Amino acid sequence: MIGGRRPRSPRGSGAQLREEILRATAELLSRTGHADAVSIRAVSELVGVSAPSIYRHFADKDELIEAVVAQAFEDLSDALRAAIDPSTSPMTRLRDQGMAYIRFALQHPEQYRLATAPTTSRGAVDQVLSSGAFQLFAGTVRECMDEGTIVAGDPLPVVLQMWAVAHGIASLLIAKPYLPWGEAEATADRVMSAACVGHAVLDLIGGDPTPDEVTGWIGRLRENSPAPLTKGLAQ
Repeated sequence: MIGGRRPRSPRGSGAQLREEILRATAELLSRTGHADAVSIRAVSELVGVSAPSIYRHFADKDELIEAVVAQAFEDLSDALRAAIDPSTSPMTRLRDQGMAYIRFALQHPEQYRLATAPTTSRGAVDQVLSSGAFQLFAGTVRECMDEGTIVAGDPLPVVLQMWAVAHGIASLLIAKPYLPWGEAEATADRVMSAACVGHAVLDLIGGDPTPDEVTGWIGRLRENSPAPLTKGLAQ
């Protein structure tokens, strides 16, 4: 129950109340757009319980907000997991998981902002690296390495690079929605596809090629190809 004074909860319903508190806090974050505008009193009024009832589950507002962020990470992991189609290639799954990440950020901007806020604590870093979302990305990168589209090695740098791409376009779409992006989904898709394909191409060339070296490599590929590259892709 959210809104209005609720009847006294029966014994053993604490877990349900905790979930209602978390949902109410997430709703207030979405309404207000900032954690500073969320208070224990506002949450208690929305749920329909007294403030002491909130404190039985959370020591203070900071702990409540942290719990909402942790739930956001779990929801993000679920969104990425739902985007996995085992019938597609690992590279396509990597793109699809990036797109699921971006969609989640656009649909839950305040929770996403809190989850990706600057932090310097090692504990927060460990939380990110052990999250289901991060592990899903890492697993898909490993599959790309196993099939040879990405050079085999430590997947961590590649995961961080792909995450940086997804986070970058998601953050810009949230912060600057009135820029002439065109259709947000199509723009994000092209950015994620370019990152995935670009990484594979750089690995195919080998080493750390400069932009001029990549341009020369593409030119030689065109010269040696009997048909336009786009035609070859369509076949």
